Amino acid sequence: MGNAVHKRQRGPRRLPLRYLLPSLVLVAVMAMMLLRGYVHSEFLADHRVSDPVANDRVPREVLDGGPVIDARGPEPVTHRVPERTVVLTFDDGPDPEWTPKILDELARHDARAVFFVTGAMAARHPDLIRRMVDEGHEIGLHTFNHPDLDLQSRSRIDWELAQNQLSLAGAAGIRTSLFRPPYSSHSHALDNNSWDVTRYIGRRGYITALNDTDSKDWARPGVEKIIDNALPDEPGQGAIVLMHDAGGDRSQTVAALARMLPELKQQGYAFANLTEALGSRSAHTEVTGLELWKGKAFVGAVSVSMNAMSILTVLLAVIGSLVFARFGLMLLLSFLHARRVRRPGFSWGPPVTEPVTVLVPAYNERKCIANTVRSLAKSDHPIEVIVIDDGSSDGTADLVEELAIPGVRVVRQPNGGKPSALNNGIAHAGHDIIVMMDGDTVFEPSTVRELVQPFADPEGGAVAGNAKVGNRDKLIGAWQHIEYVMGFNLDRRLYDVLRCMPTIPGAVGAFRRTALQRVGGMSEDTLAEDTDITMALHRDGWRVVYAENARAWTEAPETVQQLWSQRYRWSYGTMQAIWKHRRAVVERGASGRFGRVGLPLVSAFMVVAPLLAPLIDVFLLYGIVFGPTGKTVLAWFGVLGVQALCAAYAFRLDREKMTHLLSLPLQQVLYRQLMYVVLLQSWITALTGGRLRWQKLRRTGAVDSAPTPSGPSAPGQRTERHEPSRPETSHIA
Repeated sequence: MGNAVHKRQRGPRRLPLRYLLPSLVLVAVMAMMLLRGYVHSEFLADHRVSDPVANDRVPREVLDGGPVIDARGPEPVTHRVPERTVVLTFDDGPDPEWTPKILDELARHDARAVFFVTGAMAARHPDLIRRMVDEGHEIGLHTFNHPDLDLQSRSRIDWELAQNQLSLAGAAGIRTSLFRPPYSSHSHALDNNSWDVTRYIGRRGYITALNDTDSKDWARPGVEKIIDNALPDEPGQGAIVLMHDAGGDRSQTVAALARMLPELKQQGYAFANLTEALGSRSAHTEVTGLELWKGKAFVGAVSVSMNAMSILTVLLAVIGSLVFARFGLMLLLSFLHARRVRRPGFSWGPPVTEPVTVLVPAYNERKCIANTVRSLAKSDHPIEVIVIDDGSSDGTADLVEELAIPGVRVVRQPNGGKPSALNNGIAHAGHDIIVMMDGDTVFEPSTVRELVQPFADPEGGAVAGNAKVGNRDKLIGAWQHIEYVMGFNLDRRLYDVLRCMPTIPGAVGAFRRTALQRVGGMSEDTLAEDTDITMALHRDGWRVVYAENARAWTEAPETVQQLWSQRYRWSYGTMQAIWKHRRAVVERGASGRFGRVGLPLVSAFMVVAPLLAPLIDVFLLYGIVFGPTGKTVLAWFGVLGVQALCAAYAFRLDREKMTHLLSLPLQQVLYRQLMYVVLLQSWITALTGGRLRWQKLRRTGAVDSAPTPSGPSAPGQRTERHEPSRPETSHIA
């Protein structure tokens, strides 16, 4: 009872902003894409055309009458335009390219016309509808999506008319009583089906306007032929002329108007609106109140959707360029890096044989720490190991001391975070080269030796090792394995050649003590202390390189929640580090070089490109649903093929088995989406001023030891390695 009362007092649980905003963004993008598809007739459109049927139910006075049919009353009435009067009509528009040119020709010769517009085009180009009305032209309905109404239900006809009127209300604040059915012709061509539609349209309050002459400009027969088709059959006879201002290249239509208008005017013809020619009141009625605001809201939403989709299309081009630029750079520069460090006789300088200090910051790492220190005890390079226990509550420090491994000592401190633990370890280090690793990572015997050889170069300030996923036997681990080999290590080769390595991985990295002291040690300013310190070293003029043979096997998150927490922190911390070191862009010397080369590359490839990458999948879904499906799927497989090529090359460089790449397509469909949301969430946290604290990942001790290489590796020497099967469990005495 008491618990129930307590729950009621807590009130409803609110959805966190970091979840709400991505959901709203996704819904907004989907809505805009649906609206765009709607007004582009990419769904709900029906392009079927009915076959002619008998006309025995069509009244003879209609078949023999004029092209204007008024079926609003009990008996149909037809009308013809007077002699020496031409009513020019234009179907299927408005078109942003050809309609303005046609309007210009009409204005030049002081002629009026009737534009039978589709609602989809009117909603996309409301400015042209307003111009038509302002310049005295008349507007008629031509449905919303241009279907053959003979094949449609009454409810679909009502919908086509209502949506067409909605577009006109939003564009120009009017509704119209004129209508022309798609695929229509002369009145004598009416059949039983089209006559049923005409009668139904009349009962809905519309006058149907067909035509006397068809210019057939849609076929582009040539200017002379268009003029000849458009002219009345008899001299001086009035006519409703069918032309088009949309649906393709209408340059011949414009040219025909430029000749026909002055010629017919010289013959005494007038060019009038339909209602003017018939001497009746205007077909336009002003729309007010709710209908007006509904129309404005619809047209406004279409405008937002069109503009947003245009922006998204540009961004898609940007992300496409970034993706292929990154792939190209990765393939080229990784090849150059491997060729350089693997050539016979390559060395960083005299072999580095001096002892080094290995720092292992640990917080509640009892399940992993024994495997970590035991792997270090097998090192073929002289080391001292300092385990900095950061206030663990699970007996991590006690376990290390119980192991009693020579050369391993424990430094205890109250919980202060990883940067604090590392700085404490640096203070206790007895050597000038300091190796840092995580408490859930194991080294190969040669890892430390390979990692410190680049310090033979006096300009070397830090070295990034080759971090690998040890627990890759599950699907989520296999996906991270692909990411580590392809994304992280291939990227490090690229950045090494460009001398702008952004991150020394926390799992395996080495630093010169002098370099660390000059930049103030590990900073607590960001959640990515490894990226922060690496950028600081670049700005201070130190060289940072990648040692491919310095392999470390780390335990990757085994659940989606753990992976989310880890990558959320990485992503947000990287953004913090970029922002912290932003002044490097305008500085001189080494700092300026990193700021103008490294920061743009890191920002483009690690922040902007992943943020925009979802557009590839968004447009994939759009293309599958709305078409062209075949080309869309082919393009997506093309991108996947390029990724597979890069992944295969990365696996070859790292001498990994290609069988893991079988899960690459599934990784692109599922795993990549998770990374998208994580990055978007990081952006939202940054933009909203949110704070993200360290989140401890739950470890299982799945990575017991490093796989045994087939032989020793010297600096620059190629080392064959075996696939890491899960070794036997070590027993702690």
